[in-house]
Amino acid sequence: MATPNPKVRLFTIVGAILILVGLAVFVVRLRHEGAYAFPRRGNLFGGLGSIAVGALLVTAVLPRLVRWIALAATPVVLFSGTYAILSELEEVVSLYATDSAGKPAELRLWIVDDANGEWLGMPKSKAVEHALDGAPIRILRRGETRCVVPVLHEDRPTVEAMHALKMKKYAVARLASSIGAYPATPPETSVALRLEACPTAS
Repeated sequence: MATPNPKVRLFTIVGAILILVGLAVFVVRLRHEGAYAFPRRGNLFGGLGSIAVGALLVTAVLPRLVRWIALAATPVVLFSGTYAILSELEEVVSLYATDSAGKPAELRLWIVDDANGEWLGMPKSKAVEHALDGAPIRILRRGETRCVVPVLHEDRPTVEAMHALKMKKYAVARLASSIGAYPATPPETSVALRLEACPTAS
C-alpha cells in the first residue's frame, strides 16, 4: 500500500479545516433569534475566502503550485473567518438604518447596558453616514424588533466608559485587543450612541 504524501495530506487537512471555518461563519448566525443576518464585508470575505481557499487545497487535480499559493493565503482567510465566528458567539444586535445613498443597511453591532440604558459604539463617520443621531430606526435584540432613537455622544469620558463596558462584556474584544486586532481604548474618531425608546403617539 502506497504511503500518502505528507504534503498532500497537509493540503487536505488544512483545506478541510478552512472549509469548516467558512461554513461556520454562516451557521453561527443561526444561533441569534430573529431574521437571519447575512454576513457582509469582512465577515463575508472570511466565510467565502475560507471556503474558496479550502476548496483549492483539497482539489488534488490542481497543479502543486496553485495549492502552495492557496496555502500561503491560509493565515489571512483563517484569521478573518475565525474573527467573524467569534464576533457572533456573544450578543450581537441588528440596527436597520439607511446609508448615505438612502439604501437600507443592516448594521451588526455589539451592545452594552448601564444605568442610563443601551449603548452602541462606532466611528463617527459610520454614525453620520447612516444618520444615527435623532432619527427613529429599528433594532433587533434578543429576537425582538423595536423602534429606538440613537443619541450621539462625542465626549471622551462617555465614549471611553462605553468602550470599557464593551471590553468587559465581550471576550472576543479582549482576545483581539491582546493581539493588536482591536483597540484597548477607543480611537479619537469613535462616538457612543445611547438608544432611547421612540416616542409613542398620544
